[in-house]
Amino acid sequence: MSFYADYHVHTSFSGDCNASMESMIKRAISLGLKELAFTDHVDFDYPDPSFEAINYDIYTKVFEQLKKRYQKQIHLVLGVEVGYQPHVRSAIEKLLQDYPFDFVICSTHMADHLDFYTGDFFKEKEQKEAYLRYFENILEAVKQFHNYDVYGHLDFIVRYGNFPEKTLSYADYKDIIDEILVRIIANGSGIEINTSGYRYKLNQLHPQASIVKRYRELGGEIITIGSDAHRAEDIASYFNTAYTLLKELDIKYIATYRGRKPHMIKIV
Repeated sequence: MSFYADYHVHTSFSGDCNASMESMIKRAISLGLKELAFTDHVDFDYPDPSFEAINYDIYTKVFEQLKKRYQKQIHLVLGVEVGYQPHVRSAIEKLLQDYPFDFVICSTHMADHLDFYTGDFFKEKEQKEAYLRYFENILEAVKQFHNYDVYGHLDFIVRYGNFPEKTLSYADYKDIIDEILVRIIANGSGIEINTSGYRYKLNQLHPQASIVKRYRELGGEIITIGSDAHRAEDIASYFNTAYTLLKELDIKYIATYRGRKPHMIKIV
């Protein structure tokens, strides 16, 4: 099966990645991808300061050099993954105003100023309480912030927390998830299908199939597919699973972006 594009890829410009931009490009070309979107992290006021220390002047300069070098082999997309927190909204808006991004993923990597990765967010919380509070933070984000193209890995909270079962039932959070999806759609934005859950042995996409199905039922059309790769070998990983889901849900198009505008590509 051939795949069109990977719209969630990190490089050494992200605080948690050592892969060069060029190594990612070469891997994408070898896989036959037509497009590759670089979406390096910016997480203002994150416990690890390297996540907000990207020099975007250098980032965009390197990107433009490589885009020109490989223009006959692949189309490169200048993107960013912003970690939304209410108190850093103005910093995010300024960043998006200052640089010519083609594509913006909004993600929730922290909630209530507490980090998922370190486990601080989960202290003194039962599993359902933690997951509900996570979705409440996302709902707050989509109410406040509108300058994004897709919302990233909507249920990836299951990756974290020291719980016996790393699963989340859509039915348990139906009302709040539906409200989140409705607001994303009303904003003219979309969701990504993020395949990284399989690399973390969670045996699911982010969001899980039931949430993608509900997104379509509510009228959602914009969907990007991203690996969330931090290594070249992970580009387009588990895309066969994502494409199979699209086929099962009778979704015939995926979104790509030019200058923050979606362009729909028919899946062959």
